[in-house]
Amino acid sequence: MKRAIIESRPYLLLSLLFGISYFFVKDGNIPGMYLMFWKGAGVGFLAVYATRRAHNFEGKLIAAVMAFGALGDMLIEFNLMAGAGAFIVGHCIAIWLYARHRRGKTVFSQKAFAILLVPITMFIVWSLPSDRSEALGLAVYSLFLAVMAAMAWTSSFPRYRVGIGALLFVISDLFIFAQMGFLENSAIPEWTIWPFYYVGQFLIVTGVVRTLRKEMAISNP
Repeated sequence: MKRAIIESRPYLLLSLLFGISYFFVKDGNIPGMYLMFWKGAGVGFLAVYATRRAHNFEGKLIAAVMAFGALGDMLIEFNLMAGAGAFIVGHCIAIWLYARHRRGKTVFSQKAFAILLVPITMFIVWSLPSDRSEALGLAVYSLFLAVMAAMAWTSSFPRYRVGIGALLFVISDLFIFAQMGFLENSAIPEWTIWPFYYVGQFLIVTGVVRTLRKEMAISNP
């Protein structure tokens, strides 16, 4: 038990250190390259945490999801499309992971929520940008985002950790796209995008890893 804490806690603490502090330094005078790596370190250390704590194939999948998330965090500072591409790869890996862990029984309301989440998210994203030439591309990206969240919500992973985390990811991106439209001159996105995103990723990876470790303990008593 002590060894497990020693191996895992530093990476979660480092993730929290970089993830929380980035919110306070992102508008400072730190040179762009340093700030980019500071931003990526928040979720990057979550990838290291997943690698060290879950040693099976699913552990590698969730670590890859976090790694591509960290890559997207950094690339988006220079090019929106490059960052979106990295996130799409991460979303696809997450969809694969959640598909491998389907919930045995899902009530109608939960199924309906997951099904409706996809078209509603796509429509909202499509309607947000003031530059209508960007609407279709953003809606296509949101398809992968929304399917990821829907699959997380109906997976066997803890809904009030992994499912909520995925929804926070969606909300964070909605604020990004709203910043391209009616919230362009608002301070709301500045206060909400990073906290919702980082907390969402933190909930996702800790929820998945803890579930995987329980499954591994049961299969290898």
